[in-house]
Amino acid sequence: MAVATNRPSCGGAELARRRKIPLGELSLKGFSSEEERDAAMRDFFRAHRVELVVDAGYDRIHTRPFLEAFRGRIVNVHPSLLPQFAGGMDAVEQALRGGAVMTGATVHLVTEDLDAGPILAQEAVPVLNGDTVETLRRRIHEAEYRILPSAIRLLEARLAESPAVGQ
Repeated sequence: MAVATNRPSCGGAELARRRKIPLGELSLKGFSSEEERDAAMRDFFRAHRVELVVDAGYDRIHTRPFLEAFRGRIVNVHPSLLPQFAGGMDAVEQALRGGAVMTGATVHLVTEDLDAGPILAQEAVPVLNGDTVETLRRRIHEAEYRILPSAIRLLEARLAESPAVGQ
């Protein structure tokens, strides 16, 4: 197990420090390109024998070499019911601006196409009268926390049945 982050002050990094989990702090500022940063992250994960990558709160798009190194073994959490409000960091804002009555959380496999990989789990979250970005985001995060562990277990089971996936 290991944690890599592009934001050293994030909750995942704090958790890794407290639990003494190997932590890679890989801010893009420390690299000449996204490809160089992703190569460092790939190497960090390989050195710690990471088999499954969970992009929870990771707000960058992986480059092709990283995707190829972990093909079929990278999951992402997105704050909408994909394919609705895909492809951006402002899905909650889009739902409110668009007058959605329902949104939610999705866990999906990461592919070259942004927010378009196979869906592993989803949970609907109603948009309530008077919702703000903060109140809606909080309820979506609660849904994410519920569905992410089961989606990870599902993917682990699939990988155990077919270890050639992603290799």
